[in-house]
Amino acid sequence: MRHGYNESPFNQISPVVWLVLLPMLAMEIVLNAGNLGLAGGPDGAGWRVAAIGRFALSPKMLGYMASSGDWRPDYLMRFITYGFVHYSLTHALMAGVFVLALGKMVADVFRPWAFLVLFFGSEVGGAVIYSLIPGVEAPLLGAYPAAYGLIGAFTFVLWARLGAMNANRAGAFTMIGGLMAIQLVFAAIFGANPVWFADVGGFATGFGLSFLVAPGGPARMLARLRRR
Repeated sequence: MRHGYNESPFNQISPVVWLVLLPMLAMEIVLNAGNLGLAGGPDGAGWRVAAIGRFALSPKMLGYMASSGDWRPDYLMRFITYGFVHYSLTHALMAGVFVLALGKMVADVFRPWAFLVLFFGSEVGGAVIYSLIPGVEAPLLGAYPAAYGLIGAFTFVLWARLGAMNANRAGAFTMIGGLMAIQLVFAAIFGANPVWFADVGGFATGFGLSFLVAPGGPARMLARLRRR
């Protein structure tokens, strides 16, 4: 029998991925326990609404802070906390699977601290872009901008590898291109959802930050540019 054949695939996932994933799962377990009447009594049914009100990001918050100069901690924290609360169990499970699959691929290449920079940096980047879109009022919540940031980091890995092989680097953007095409189809059928701006912002942030936090960091990128 091959060594490690019976080893659980979850043992191959970096602890840093679980570090960001487990709080999402814990939040969803608590909110669903309240909704099902398993915890919190009569108040449990309203826990999700309360969590959205407390942790989701209103797109108006950035404008308020920038215009007033009042950089309120309870507003600033929402640029991170919005990713850990979701509209429903299905919404959370889909985001969790996304983060788990992409997180494993990214964590296999990037160091743990770099993974955290990519994850939370993409959250913030996606939230900022979303907040800058005129006329948007719906609160932002869910881990998708961070997940798209991981797609950006994975795209960077493919982009760098294709460059090392002197291959066409455009192929690295196949995944994000396919996802954006799906977004356009859904927009045509069900109407446009401005949340996709946060997803694109997360992707762009993840891809951009990868130049700084990839193994070798800016020094390697500078050396590569000098060789051109």
